Parts: sequence; structure tokens; C-alpha cells
Amino acid sequence: MKHIFNKGKDSTKPTLLLLHGTGGNELDLLPLAGRIDDEANVLSVRGNVLENGMPRFFRRLAEGVFDEEDLIFRTKELNEFLDEAAEKYDFNRDNIIAIGYSNGANIAASLLFHYQNSLKGAILHHPMVPRKGIDLPDLSGKSVFIAAGTNDPICSPMESVELQSLLEKANANVELHWEERGHQLTVQEVEVAAKWYRKVILK
Repeated sequence: MKHIFNKGKDSTKPTLLLLHGTGGNELDLLPLAGRIDDEANVLSVRGNVLENGMPRFFRRLAEGVFDEEDLIFRTKELNEFLDEAAEKYDFNRDNIIAIGYSNGANIAASLLFHYQNSLKGAILHHPMVPRKGIDLPDLSGKSVFIAAGTNDPICSPMESVELQSLLEKANANVELHWEERGHQLTVQEVEVAAKWYRKVILK
């Protein structure tokens, strides 16, 4: 997978896995990583799927309707890429925090839904529930921050609450933060996510 790896100053800190939104690329969220933790490794990945020339992490059939078969395949592909990247760049495979926006947040949530040990935790900006009606692995010890919009036209508040509930039922520790700027990734929610990261992940 096309990506950027920036080695951090402190190898004991998590590796931040950056996952962009539809039409983005591996450069988009680099400034965000610096706001969360400027001493951590950064692994920023470009989605392998193109939709009308726009990179995504998995196909969709329509707005808000995922191609489930492709989602499962691409989630496995990303998980295996993380295994390879940890070996190549010599970082701790068990200490990865995903930071995803929109489509990137959805693939990060899908990693949690399908692979118990893929991530240590995640910061999910405006995610949806990646799959419904499946049993999640035991996510004890995993911490997740969800930033959602009370007026998000793509992801309803009800869906954000449902995602929180599903993760909590799988024993994850979840914090849900609300904004009022639709589907936008706001400076305010990034600041709240950074505080959560320092309080929960670096405790």
C-alpha cells in the first residue's frame, strides 16, 4: 500500500496510523498527527480503491451503503500491511493507534470489528458502523474516541451512538464527543481528541 512512515523521537509511544477520507491521500492527516503526538511514529496510508479517481479504503455501492465483501477483503489487506510495516520499520505491532476520518475512520472501525489485536485503540472522526449483525472480538483493553456531528448528513447521531454501543458491548472503553459542524473534521474535535489521547492512551 502507498504510504509514508515518519520515525518518531520516542519509540515507547504508539505508532499513529493515519487513514484519510474519500478523495484524500497519505498527506492529508499529517498535520493532525502532530497535534495528537509530535513524538510518535507516523504511518500514513493511501486507500487502495479508486472511486471516480478519488482514493478510498474500500468500495461502496451508494452513499452510506458499503460493499461488504470488499470491506472484508480490504480490512484484511490493511491488517496484513500493518504486520509487514511493523517488521519493515521496526515498530511495536501491538502499539498502534489509528486516526481516521470518514472513510478512513470506517476502515479503522472495521479493523476493530474483525481483528482483536490489530489496534491498541483508535480516534475515529465521523465514522459509521462498518458491519451490522456480526459478533465482535473481545476488545478489552482497547480505547476508542469517536467524534461525531449532531447534524452530520452522512452519519446520523443514532449511528454514532450505535457504534459506541457495539464497541462497549465488546468491552472497549469508548468516549463519544459531539460537534455541530456536520461531517466536517474540526479543529475543536482534534483538540479534544488530543486531550483524550494524553489522558487515556499515554496514562
